[in-house]
Amino acid sequence: MKMSVASERGDADALRDIMVPMRDGVRLATDVFFPAHAGHGPWPAILERTPYDKREARVNEYTQHHPDVFGREELARFFTDAGFVVVFQDCRGRYGSEGRFTKYRGEAEDGFDTLDWIARQDWCDGQVATMGMSYSAHTQMAAACLNPPALAAMICDCGGFSNAYQGGIRFGGALELKQVTWAFRHALRSRAAAADPVAKAALEATDLRDWMHRLPWTEGHSPLSPIPDYEKFLFEQWTHNSFDDYWKIPALYSAGWYRSMRKIPSVHISGWYDPYAVTAVENFTGLRDAGHDTSLILGPWTHGNRSRTYAGNVDFGTDCTFESGVGQDFVQFRIDTFRRHLLGTDLPAGPAVRYFVMGGGDGRRNAEGRMQHGGRWHFADTWPPETSAPAHLFLCATGGLRQRPPETSGKRSFLFDPENPVPTIGGPITSGAPLMVGGAFDQVETQDLFGATCPGMPLASRADVLVFETPPLQQAMTIAGNVSVRLFISSDRPTTDITAKLVDVYPPSSDYPHGYAMNLSDGILRTCYRDGFNHQRALPEGEVVEVTVPLYPTANRFEIGHRIRLEISSSNFPRFDVNPNFEVGHDLSAVRCRALNTLYFGSDHPACVQFTSLPADQ
Repeated sequence: MKMSVASERGDADALRDIMVPMRDGVRLATDVFFPAHAGHGPWPAILERTPYDKREARVNEYTQHHPDVFGREELARFFTDAGFVVVFQDCRGRYGSEGRFTKYRGEAEDGFDTLDWIARQDWCDGQVATMGMSYSAHTQMAAACLNPPALAAMICDCGGFSNAYQGGIRFGGALELKQVTWAFRHALRSRAAAADPVAKAALEATDLRDWMHRLPWTEGHSPLSPIPDYEKFLFEQWTHNSFDDYWKIPALYSAGWYRSMRKIPSVHISGWYDPYAVTAVENFTGLRDAGHDTSLILGPWTHGNRSRTYAGNVDFGTDCTFESGVGQDFVQFRIDTFRRHLLGTDLPAGPAVRYFVMGGGDGRRNAEGRMQHGGRWHFADTWPPETSAPAHLFLCATGGLRQRPPETSGKRSFLFDPENPVPTIGGPITSGAPLMVGGAFDQVETQDLFGATCPGMPLASRADVLVFETPPLQQAMTIAGNVSVRLFISSDRPTTDITAKLVDVYPPSSDYPHGYAMNLSDGILRTCYRDGFNHQRALPEGEVVEVTVPLYPTANRFEIGHRIRLEISSSNFPRFDVNPNFEVGHDLSAVRCRALNTLYFGSDHPACVQFTSLPADQ
């Protein structure tokens, strides 16, 4: 039955702070914006749910030709002028909404109830689309798992967990420590901190960088202890270290619901230096395999920065922006997508997959001090692209990467000390301040790098980083797709980590006399999960085992004269938590042990990096 808030609306173009009831009686603060001068509807609606204050401008809401961030009402008016109602809502326990904030876990049910409420209003025609970036994308996929009847389309930008255990909260069995920096930053802005000046003062006086040097923490004795609710959900993420029932809920594991979800159109957007590239790819491929109308857009971007030409300290040229790849800015793209699916407007849909292949630039330093790597857009029907083919490069004990397995056997060892982890330099990172930033960088320690031990020196010079690389390429090679590394290892500890990083190595030039080692993709495996993430298995003492390290997807053209490099180690901190190498399952052990880790090579141990490559003419 239709219901109405028209009596509250009158002739106003907006209603603010409507308290929308959820199934448990908690009410969520909601703003509604109506089309002006378009009668009294009904209209299709667009919903965005956020924990970041529904009235606060989003830092990602800008375009190439409008570099200043759009205000929330300004953004809403673009959509209302196109004939949609726009609904912004604060998530449970945040800003104007009632209830207790527990990160992610209740968003499926609250999203379903909100969609149901919107559809029952007399100003809504029964169709509701969703949009939003990051957490607001997570809320979309969470709700979609419960099959709300009104849901008509989704645009998931940099988020929408396919499996938060394998991208977004944890990856490869390790915790992504952006969860720490996010929790600390938002605890400071929480309702609990506002209500308790002493707790807020304690947070403000805390130096998170110092605390990171004092890991491991215990609950009640951490930088988040002044705000217990935030500390609690962080430690839950940290201590549920296997893929157990904690993770298998719609809010965190939409992949478990692909086959049962209603078939609605969706768009999934991410970047090579965004922590949700894995999520975007898995959502696209999983939903497409289940018969959904879905599309994928992957640029060389950090989190939400789709209209920038750079990521980190590398520039990809003006052609890399969303506007260039899609042919319109992100605001108009969303309007046209929703017009096509909700209003039935005859508009072209575009290719199923748009992806940016990095590389092809001149490698010089531009006026802003960034290395010019270049690149161009490609289009496909599938991911990996249908024109790509599986390829391998095999690791040699001498440090080479070759197209054939080495005929002679060998091994290389390194000592992994959890008290001296390899520092993170860029990668697919967001919300990492003050510890780390995302993007592409020369893999050289700098003075301001968290964890730097020898500024000015390359990571590849560390004794605990094993380097494998090709000779200078005689012909260009383009890769596009998912990446993994197959290794054969042993360790003198029952548990340890193996990390891998794929790097494009430029030859020396006048701008970069030592060359430029640009990170493309990285990954990690906590070795107790080598046979699956549902259970833990200790490494057998003195035995060689096979492991596969998952990396993030990427697309890059390695030019003539460049080298393809793979760096293997056992830590990438603070991107991931550091394995104490003590006992299986004891990720927060105060006992930290050095691990002697060994890699094996040869025909019996065909260690290799696995990827898909494009034909030479693409």
